[in-house]
Amino acid sequence: MVKLAEWQGKEVFRKYGVPLPIGKTATGPEEAAAATRDGSVPLPCVVKAQVLAGGRGKGGAVRFANTPEEARAAAAAILAMEFKGERVRTVLLEQKLPIDQELYLSIALDRSRRVPVLIVSAQGGVEIENVADEAIVRIPIHPFAGLAAYEKRQAARALGVSGATAKSLDALLESLWRVFVAEDAELVEVNPLARVGERLVALDAKVIIEDDAAFRHPQYAEVRDDRTPLEEIAREKEIAFVQLDGDIGVIANGAGLTMATLDVLQQFGGRPGVFLDLGGTDDPKKVTEAFLLMAQAKPSAVFLNIFGGVTRCDTVATGLVEAIKQVPPAERFPLVARIRGNNEAEGVAILRQAGITSLKDLKESVVAAVAASQSSKTGHGGTA
Repeated sequence: MVKLAEWQGKEVFRKYGVPLPIGKTATGPEEAAAATRDGSVPLPCVVKAQVLAGGRGKGGAVRFANTPEEARAAAAAILAMEFKGERVRTVLLEQKLPIDQELYLSIALDRSRRVPVLIVSAQGGVEIENVADEAIVRIPIHPFAGLAAYEKRQAARALGVSGATAKSLDALLESLWRVFVAEDAELVEVNPLARVGERLVALDAKVIIEDDAAFRHPQYAEVRDDRTPLEEIAREKEIAFVQLDGDIGVIANGAGLTMATLDVLQQFGGRPGVFLDLGGTDDPKKVTEAFLLMAQAKPSAVFLNIFGGVTRCDTVATGLVEAIKQVPPAERFPLVARIRGNNEAEGVAILRQAGITSLKDLKESVVAAVAASQSSKTGHGGTA
């Protein structure tokens, strides 16, 4: 998927006629001050970090300014931030509007229903996951017929708008539907959608483009998404590698086993961090390459959970042992392994010969991995 930053999403919105505040991006404090001084951005204004992570307001990445000097100071503070692991390189300055009410509106692809769904709530401005389910209205959209008039009226009732504001909503919904279809989007979200008098204005823009349709949208080819530097390296090496917020590294094979492993670790008090899905790979060189990439993330411990079907346990173990030799002793971390299946006995023997804990029971091995992580963080853990 291709995730657009707010300012990029608003450029798309503008093309389709979605009402927006007057705004401009800046990459430096002086540029931000100049934008407010020359009238490009009316004062007072909002200065917002352009990062893909949510929760900017709570994290100090959204600030207000009444003068060019305040805009400069706000931009300087935000551009100096690293927000949830992402360095802020751009800010968006926008006019501060007199908001009467904040609403929520999105069109998302519902894969279970296999149709787009219009999602609305009168409780906007907060993460939709935190809104009570009864306060959210979901309206399936026929993918060919598009939004019907009665569906727009249903959305208006759910949002509590009528009269001129309902007409504004009607036009807005048409514009967002055109964005969703024409841009091959998975998600088009406005949160908050502001009611300003009788007008509705998109204060934010979240747009995710389906990457399978990338050939139709070359303009998104260079868009930076939320991959970390290590994830970028992994992508180039064709390694399935994802970084989460936790500290326990996970190596498994197959999406199902990998996801289940993350769940079980959490169940027993662990915090999964970076994880590698080896898939059907058992080439020792590939395993070594993948493990060394994980080592760069500096996990507190690593849990290896392999089921050998197509994948052979002994070749995975060989690659793992070879990789450990290449990690400097001072940078090593505890490693707990559970390998079952094809050539299991040979794989266990290779691991144990290298001094790596290898257990058969899933619960026992997960508990051992969590304990190893906790010991490592307190400075009492062994090394792989």
